[in-house]
Amino acid sequence: MTTQNFATTPVATAAVPPTGVARTYDVRTHGCQMNVHDSERLAGLLETAGYVDLASLPAGERPEVADVVVFNTCAVRENADNKLYGNLGQLRPAKQKNPDMQIAVGGCMAQKDRGTIVERAPWVDVVFGTHNIGSLPALLDRAAHNKRAEVEILESLEVFPSTLPTRRDSAYSAWVSISVGCNNTCTFCIVPSLRGKEQDRRPGEVLAEIEALVAQGVVEVTLLGQNVNTYGVEFGDRLAFGKLLRACGEIEGLERVRFTSPHPAAFTEDVILAMAETPNVMPSLHMPLQSGSDKVLKDMRRSYRSAKFLGIIDTVRRHIPDAAITTDIIVGFPGETEEDFQGTLDVVRESRFSSAFTFQYSIRPGTPAATMDQQVPKEVVQERFERLIALQEEVSWAGNRAVEGREVEVLVTPSEGRKDAATKRLSGRARDNRLVHFAVPEGAEVPRPGDMVTVQVTYGAPHHLVADSGLEGGTYAVRRTPGGVAWAALQDVPDGAGKPAVSLGMPSVGRPAAAPVAPGCSVV
Repeated sequence: MTTQNFATTPVATAAVPPTGVARTYDVRTHGCQMNVHDSERLAGLLETAGYVDLASLPAGERPEVADVVVFNTCAVRENADNKLYGNLGQLRPAKQKNPDMQIAVGGCMAQKDRGTIVERAPWVDVVFGTHNIGSLPALLDRAAHNKRAEVEILESLEVFPSTLPTRRDSAYSAWVSISVGCNNTCTFCIVPSLRGKEQDRRPGEVLAEIEALVAQGVVEVTLLGQNVNTYGVEFGDRLAFGKLLRACGEIEGLERVRFTSPHPAAFTEDVILAMAETPNVMPSLHMPLQSGSDKVLKDMRRSYRSAKFLGIIDTVRRHIPDAAITTDIIVGFPGETEEDFQGTLDVVRESRFSSAFTFQYSIRPGTPAATMDQQVPKEVVQERFERLIALQEEVSWAGNRAVEGREVEVLVTPSEGRKDAATKRLSGRARDNRLVHFAVPEGAEVPRPGDMVTVQVTYGAPHHLVADSGLEGGTYAVRRTPGGVAWAALQDVPDGAGKPAVSLGMPSVGRPAAAPVAPGCSVV
């Protein structure tokens, strides 16, 4: 094993062995939306280097395991280590059977564990960090040439990831990074030490990328950042994020804008007003609570308290009455008492979240919380977790029942329902991001993924809406969109796996000079 630390410019390497058959790849993603978007870049890099997506091959011609398997890992959850090493162990027989097969590990776990990975799994060929995903093709070549594992972990970002080639998963919806890294110091979170300090893209670059995506048929974008509402900290404009949202409203053809995730401590009313006053910014908001106890929030080093959080929720609902608000909650943080937990339940009741991502606290080595006293017993955490789930289920169900009878516009997706085939329904997302399963009347126009359908909600279930209005002669209207056209165009492309072709990254390296700002945005 060698541990090296130097920047590598990605190059189009020859991934074709002497047999003349291109090598296949398989990128396996764990974790957050940032990782999902990074995996699109990894796929773009490998495609550019001549590799072929395993999923694009006809089923009869597809090998059981790809020539190159890449794990893009997460380090946030307790079982992240076990999951990674379990998956690596499952691949060991394939590696023994085919010594030319290569296994690469990237992402947050790679950044954290570094050389430990090849010590525990010596059949791994490449380990790369969160700051140098562009090095992957060169590292694969180097590992094959040197016949040894290559480990390259950079301590800071040298090239913004959006400069890299990307192969998007969707023809009509896209992730757009506006920043990477985080300046917060939450005691339970290891992400800042793995992703680094916040770095922001210039708004002109963000808007140029969105305009390019829209020209390709994209109708929905999600702005990504570890903390999107501190966007602008690098160029000294605390109102930059609200301005960026308003500028997105000026992009013709862009129908839906979403963003994730903001931080309550930095969430300001100008962003709420931008959401309310910009028609293509969707009435959905993910606002992480983590805990409803002020004591626990202080111990978590979350620089807001429950009253401020509830004030944000009230302000959002005052300006955007139909907003669907989701959240993250951690149960069983060190020192959490029953009274503290009751505070969380109180905030959940008052906030009326449409859904919540709920987690049992787990020790993450390297975080301040890992060494805190008063770790809560597992059985206590489990019991509280179950009570929280039950309450949120009740709140979610009541919120979805309240939507019954309303018309909703649904952006159709390929499939988000396990029972779609059995129920003969299609699925998609409403403007507020609720999942909707809808029926297509017999003989009616069938929408494509990427098209819009207006239907009436007939039933609100705890985790989704059902809209069978068309079966009863009620509302059912299809609107064709460029997104649907883009999706349909990919279905007959050979060896495409239904994904868009690789798009080149935005040409910017390092900290750019001030550039002309796109129309509609006053950020500089």
